[in-house]
Amino acid sequence: MKAAIYTRVSTADQNPELQLHEIQDYAARQGWQVVDTCQDVASGAKASRPGLNRLLADAMARKFDCLLVWKLDRFGPSRLNNIRTLEDHGIRFIAVTQGLDTDQRNPASRFLLHVLGAAAEFERSLIRERTQAGRLRYQQDYNAGRVGKTVYSRSGKNLPIGRPKRIFNRERVIELRRQGTSVRDIAKQLGVGVGTVSRVLRQPSQFCVS
Repeated sequence: MKAAIYTRVSTADQNPELQLHEIQDYAARQGWQVVDTCQDVASGAKASRPGLNRLLADAMARKFDCLLVWKLDRFGPSRLNNIRTLEDHGIRFIAVTQGLDTDQRNPASRFLLHVLGAAAEFERSLIRERTQAGRLRYQQDYNAGRVGKTVYSRSGKNLPIGRPKRIFNRERVIELRRQGTSVRDIAKQLGVGVGTVSRVLRQPSQFCVS
């Protein structure tokens, strides 16, 4: 059987090797030939996924027999529609770490697959509703003068709408860290969040301790 592999990570600094290794091991145990591997860097809600779009186009052309992913949530926001597209063209879909398989001989797996997909879509709709409600509440508080004008939270999350992005010296972050300054103290000195400092220090080739 010819298999294609699809992996997705949310940000460029995440490593897809774990996904890829487990999927390749699964294909090897089945004795399947991996004919294509595609990867996208995109959030769970982002619709634009060049790698996935190409694989779906290849599926329609029957260039492979089975599409392997690590987990169901890696398969895009329209995962159920994508799976139906594969099924319409006779392509088998498998989420290897969850035992989900659209093989016609496995009706229990197919049922669980659709249940999990529907639950994931429901959860995403709840997240969108909460996000919209939070934005509305902030806008009301901002208009009423309770936040964003003269009152600010310590986290900075309720600063005025349209505020400029904070600019800071990344090289200074690295310099202070090399001097032994803690991440928290660096953030305090530069007036940025601890997470921002940590992200700078995680960037490859940016920081080295001898």
